[in-house]
Amino acid sequence: MTREKDILSKIEELRQTIRYHDRKYYIEARPEITDYEYDKLIKELQGLEKAHPESITPDSPTQRVGGEPLTEFSTIEHRLPMLSIDNVYSEKELEEFYHRLRRMLGDREINFVAELKIDGVAVTLSYEEGLFRMGATRGDGYRGDDITANLKTIKEIPLRLEPPGGGLATLEVRGEVYLQNKDFQAMNLEREEKGEPQFANPRNAAAGSLKLLDPRLTARRRLRFQAHSIGYHEGLPLHSQQECLDTFKRLGLPVSPHYRFCKGLKEVRQYIEGWGTRKDELECMVDGIVIKVNSFDQWKLLGSTSKAPRWVVAYKYPPEQAISRIKDIVLQVGKSGVITPVAHLEPVHLAGTTVSRATLHNFEEMGRKDIRLHDYVTVQKAGEIIPQVVKVVEERRTGKEKVFPLPKACPECGGEVGREAEEVSLRCYNPLCPAQVKRRLRYFASRGAMDIDGMGTAIIEQLVDKGLIKDYADVYYLKFEDLVGLERMAEKSSRNLINGIEASKKRDLARLLSALGIHHVGTHAAEVLALHFVSLDKLMQATQEGLEEVHEIGPVMARSIVRFFSNPRTREIIKKLKAAGVNTHSLVEKRPVKEQKLSGKIFVVTGTLGKYSRHEIEALIKEMGGRVSSSVSKQTDFVVAGESPGSKLDKARQLGVKTISEKEFEKLIA
Repeated sequence: MTREKDILSKIEELRQTIRYHDRKYYIEARPEITDYEYDKLIKELQGLEKAHPESITPDSPTQRVGGEPLTEFSTIEHRLPMLSIDNVYSEKELEEFYHRLRRMLGDREINFVAELKIDGVAVTLSYEEGLFRMGATRGDGYRGDDITANLKTIKEIPLRLEPPGGGLATLEVRGEVYLQNKDFQAMNLEREEKGEPQFANPRNAAAGSLKLLDPRLTARRRLRFQAHSIGYHEGLPLHSQQECLDTFKRLGLPVSPHYRFCKGLKEVRQYIEGWGTRKDELECMVDGIVIKVNSFDQWKLLGSTSKAPRWVVAYKYPPEQAISRIKDIVLQVGKSGVITPVAHLEPVHLAGTTVSRATLHNFEEMGRKDIRLHDYVTVQKAGEIIPQVVKVVEERRTGKEKVFPLPKACPECGGEVGREAEEVSLRCYNPLCPAQVKRRLRYFASRGAMDIDGMGTAIIEQLVDKGLIKDYADVYYLKFEDLVGLERMAEKSSRNLINGIEASKKRDLARLLSALGIHHVGTHAAEVLALHFVSLDKLMQATQEGLEEVHEIGPVMARSIVRFFSNPRTREIIKKLKAAGVNTHSLVEKRPVKEQKLSGKIFVVTGTLGKYSRHEIEALIKEMGGRVSSSVSKQTDFVVAGESPGSKLDKARQLGVKTISEKEFEKLIA
């Protein structure tokens, strides 16, 4: 018994020693032992744990990579939304941000914390009683993918926090996963040697690494992490962003060593100017400065819009520019048929990467800038990510440049092309256009559309390339034998996909309409159409005038719907969908009238709710016969207000619209 206690004591001592050296190396950047000595400690711990498997704990340093590869990522709902950040691009816009704060906060003193904006992937880490339990991507802001296994491979993320004094019940840490420039370059060099496609930039490489289903592969990518803000938490009284970052450091979480408390806007400007010339010296890609109001009490007063908090903004540095020559112009057809001209350039180094392609957006933009084949042009990266042509260098013209002709037919299928009156983009109207098939299928099978479990991008690529699918109706004619021979499709995964396809036949008409990819028709408009017309047949027979009589359907959308359903190829696809047994009726209409307690009522939801996510409460309102709007007007019946409701609550009060709490909403539907 004494010997067993000694072994367990030795195991715990090794773990504490390894955690200590992890902190010294990854958090404080002051290693005290060599890599060889560190590896010896790990191997000794692995040997003891192997001999005594009952001693293994989830927070042991040996548990960073383990288990079998995943087949897919599950979904996690964020306790508090992970909203995006508004950007500013000039001194004037920064001042406008400050003046908005001043109007809302009056004569209160406003101080800030300025931080470098790492160009990485936003994630959230959940700790319970100091132990790392779960991690997720930002996703749509309300739900993200569970990437816990991959995040555990990042040694900068502690599996156990060191809370001073204890009492840390629950803590959500938001931060950025990224790659250092040297690791990104080494990764691309390795991929080039293997004949694999290179990553466009460090952020894309980090995102791709986090979405690998095998954590052992992610572990090889040398991903890094920095914490920058706090989500839901209990047992940790914090009052400011500066206090939050200081606390993160004490807990053993990595934060940027360069963040700075700024007293007023003047010191923010100095911080921005100082890093403008030094950011290229950093070990990772930085594309701006994040400026946060320091006081958490002021955060509550300022609140958020539906997209972003009002207490933070990101100052983006002007993009780098370079001059290159257009070697060729090729046409690219998107999911919705939009034809985009793309310039093939003589390779040029720009913002840390080599650029050889740049979007020209559309033909109207090409004409406005007078961009011609073989022109010398100024190129920049929009947001330091997407290369685009800014202007022509006219003084370098030789007279040999050629105006690129407007295409008379789709470059992929030869089908009819046209331009709607309110649009600048040229579009292919053929729903069977090969260039559109893969993109359309990805959307058709996605979670927000027909939600076909198991039909991911890799499977779609193979199905189209092998000629098994030519349109989305063909999905419902796939057989087990078609799938089992595909790469990464064993018998079990093939049967699962067949079951997923079968289950999707029962989706509501609203989902089908959204999945069809009708131009201008999003998820909300699809729900409106499904509730009004009840069946797909009735919608297909509707005239433009009849469609315009439907609430929230305007003339632009009505024209697009009529054009879509008048296309003979579209009708052929729908005929195949029906023959396969896909539901074409509204299922909501079948609910008993007595359950339609919110029939005809218009709701606006604002702020953060406790029991429901935004998506859940809006779905419930629609299910019970109500309508959801994104803005408050005199026609609004109720505004459901949670925490930090923002300007929508003010607008409701101005218009005299009734506002109700989450509890009052539940009484309303009880």
